[in-house]
Parts: sequence; structure tokens; C-alpha cells
Amino acid sequence: MARVDTGLDRFIEGYWRRFKGQSLGLLANHASVDRNLVNAKEAISALLPGQLKVLLGPQHGFWGEDQDNMIETEDSIDPELRIPVISLYGSKADRLPTILESIDLLIIDLQDVGTRVYTFISTMLQCLKDAAKAGKGVLILDRPNPLGGAIVEGNLLRRKFTSLVGPFTLPMRHGMTIGELAYLFNDALKLGCDITVLPLKGWQRHMLWNDVGRRWLMPSPNMPLFATAQVYPGQVIWEGTNISEGRGTCRPFEIFGAPFIDPVKVKEGLPPQYLTGCCLQEYWFRPTFNKWEGKRCGGLMLHVLNPYEYRPFQTSVALLKAVMEVFVDDFSWRQPPYEYDFDRPPIDLIFGDSSIRMALEGGIGVDELLDDCSQGLEAFLEVRRPYLGYEE
Repeated sequence: MARVDTGLDRFIEGYWRRFKGQSLGLLANHASVDRNLVNAKEAISALLPGQLKVLLGPQHGFWGEDQDNMIETEDSIDPELRIPVISLYGSKADRLPTILESIDLLIIDLQDVGTRVYTFISTMLQCLKDAAKAGKGVLILDRPNPLGGAIVEGNLLRRKFTSLVGPFTLPMRHGMTIGELAYLFNDALKLGCDITVLPLKGWQRHMLWNDVGRRWLMPSPNMPLFATAQVYPGQVIWEGTNISEGRGTCRPFEIFGAPFIDPVKVKEGLPPQYLTGCCLQEYWFRPTFNKWEGKRCGGLMLHVLNPYEYRPFQTSVALLKAVMEVFVDDFSWRQPPYEYDFDRPPIDLIFGDSSIRMALEGGIGVDELLDDCSQGLEAFLEVRRPYLGYEE
């Protein structure tokens, strides 16, 4: 197995010397660790003592303690460094311009999961915008995309559906690292931010998380395993419905269901060609929180057998259509609010487009729907090409 070093690993090896004497801010969380599982906060403060002035956290907080969406982490003081720990999630993000006044450089070290709706890339984008306006530099310590960089899937977001879960016209599975996305955002949106990306060493685009030789530290409370990240580009769709996406169980997103679902009927209504690389296990569960809390739910557990062949978006769209058709009287779309959007249907924000919901409601076939979703992927591959920093 090839050795892969993250941007943080390379920073520790010697790159840190460039920043002696500067006041630093760090946007990171509990998954921002080096090869020896030392958090970026500890590593940077040990190398540059007294220079870290503020710790910033994305959704779920710097230490990943808060569940679900629209739950904001309270500010605190780091007990070791005695510096502020501030959330940039949701309504608290507008404080960033004031925070930037107190630092010379913002360091960003976040483990993304390779899916458009994961809010970490939206938080990064907001940082780039505010840093550009404030004339501050940004250093991004790059990390692997757990889903690799070779495969892209899903529909392209339409600009009118931009939101916290859709910051840019990306497909659902975008196949880029957070550093590559930063360069793309900066150019495409003409931000003018002074960005430096400290790249990975040893990572290639075909590599999934299993190939990089690193331990998985869950970047958010409902992303406990690499297996979760594998299914997430499809299974996140359930967040826009009244179907439990498995929050309140030990295997969120791999498990899904509702009290009215008969798993046998779902499997019977799903053509086998949409299960490439995976299989479905009939499953019963009782969520401890979130949708259907305390209720016995019928559902399925999605097992990825071949991660190189499995296409999560395809499988979950087919599952969604099957559930809608078999349980037509019980299925419904989730109502707003969702991720601080109080007007638009959550499913439209997740898909980044209202036409997919309308096509599903209109009874369009799965093949036609998936073909429509894939329109634009070739164009996106050309758009992203100049920003790819790693070998095929």
C-alpha cells in the first residue's frame, strides 16, 4: 500500500517554518489529524507556539460534538491554548470578517467526504470570500477525497439552487480534493483570494480511502465509517423525505426505512441492474432520535461489495423511485426548513434542482431520469481539468 501524506503531514515536516511570527487562525475539526493522530491544533501550536489566535469549526463544531443540521455549536475557550473556539456554521458564519482582522493567515484543514451536499466545502468557500475581501491569505492543507478523484456521478447543481448544501455547480460526487475545489471556486467565482494549497504526497486519483493507509476518523457524527461515506452521495437523498436515513442508529445512511415500509416489497420493485457493486439486506430498526424516533421501522441496509463498481447516486435514485411507487400513500417529501433555507423543498436543495423531484412525481423511468441527471458531466470534467493536482 502506497504511503500518502496529507498537507498537515507536510506542514509538520518543515513547511511550517515559513510562518514564523505570523498570527494564525485554524479552521479544522477532530478529524484534522496527522499520520500519528495528533490534531492540527496541537501540531501547529507546538511548532509555532503562541501564534494560533483562534480555532474555527465547521458544522458539528471543532470537536464534532453536535448532531444533525441547524444545531449550532456554542463558542468556547480552548482549555490548553486559552484562545477562542468559534463555530462558522449557519447564522454564526457572518462573524468571520471580524475574526479575520485579528490574524495574518487562515489555515484550513478539513476532511471532506467527496459529496456536494457536505457543508464543509460551503464553509471553506465562505472563508475564501471573506479572506479575499479582508486581504488575508489562506493556506489549505489538502486531504484525500475518500471516494477518489476518478469517478463523478449525479446531476449538476443549477445555480438558482445554490445553498449551504450546494455552493457551486458540482455533481453530487465531484471527484475533487478540498484543495482542488478551492482553486476552482477562486477562479470560477472570481474571488481574488490569495490561496496556497499544500498538496498531498503519494495520492493518485484512482485511490479510495481503503488505498491511502490512513485510519478513518469520522469527520461528522453521522459519518462513522468509510462505508458511510461510500453510500452518502446517494443515501443523503433520504434527508429530503419522510424516510429515515438511519440517523439515531449506529449505521446512518447505510440503513434507511420507515414504519410503513415492507423491505421485501422494496426489493421486488427494484430492477437488479441498479445494484451493481452492492446488495440490500432486509433490516428492522428503531431510531433513538431524528425521524421516527422510538418507532420500529422496516427498511434495508446497503452493503457495498465492490466500491470500484458501485455507483451510489444511481442505486439510491432507483431505491427512491421504488419506495415512491410501492408506498405511494405513505411517502412524502420533507418540508422546510433545511440547512437554513426556510422556503424551498429540502429535496430540491439536496438535488440542486427541482426538475428531478418533478420527474419522479411524474413517473419518469429510472433509466431516463439517470440519463437526464448525467447531462453535463462531460462538461464538468473539462471545467475541473485545470485544477486537478494529482495523477490519474
